[in-house]
Order: sequence, then C-alpha cells, then structure tokens
Amino acid sequence: MTALKMDLPVMPKDIRPTSPHLSVYRWQITMVMSILHRITGVGLMLGTVLLVIWLYVAAYDAPNYSYVHGLMSSVLGKLMLLGWTAAFYYHLGNGIRHLFWDMGQGFTIPQTNRSGWVVLIFTLLMTLATWCPYMADAAQ
Repeated sequence: MTALKMDLPVMPKDIRPTSPHLSVYRWQITMVMSILHRITGVGLMLGTVLLVIWLYVAAYDAPNYSYVHGLMSSVLGKLMLLGWTAAFYYHLGNGIRHLFWDMGQGFTIPQTNRSGWVVLIFTLLMTLATWCPYMADAAQ
C-alpha cells in the first residue's frame, strides 16, 4: 500500500499567519488573575516542599536543622516565606471566587472585574495581617 503524497503549497515564512499572542491582547484583570493563579500554584508547591524539608530536619536531622533555620531566617528566606504567604492567600481567595463561578454566579464583566480586585485586596490585607505582628516583634 502506498501513501498518498499531496503537494500542498508552501507559504513563505514572512507571510504566514501567526497565532494571537500576549502582545495582541489588551491586558485585563481576568487575564492577570488566571496567570497569577497558575504562578501561585507553582509557588505554593515549591513553598510546601521547603516546609516539608524544614519539618523533616526538625524531627529527624538535628545537625542540619541549624542550616535550614539559618536559611529560612535570612532575608532571602523571609522573602520566600512572605511570597509563600501571599501565594497562599491569593490562591485561597481566587479558589473561593472559582467556587462562586462553579455555582453559576458572578459571570458578568463588571462582576468578574470586581471579584478580581476583591481577591487582590484580600490577598494584600491578609498577608499584611499575617506579617505585621511578626514585623512589629522583630523591630523591638
């Protein structure tokens, strides 16, 4: 059995149509929220791996605990914990937003824009509420 050979015209690369890309679309809050949801999901996974490592060395590997504690107490470690906290609250707020969508509520454009801003404000306020007491204690 022989394969059919079709001679299709080949378009030159410079006139081929391209898929729309981020540079074509106007940025909208729903687009940003979707991208951030994926990024924070990855951040939560990486932060959870660090948490598991910390718990493991605290329970089973006392000699290396001081190393991990030093890492997490450094400026970089505190920034990672701050990012993990913000990712947690963002993912939580956006997940609740998606639960409302699963119930068929909040699909109009003004509602989706408003709920997006609510999630961002919730993330900021909850992250500040979590970290401000720590920062006040650290300053004393």
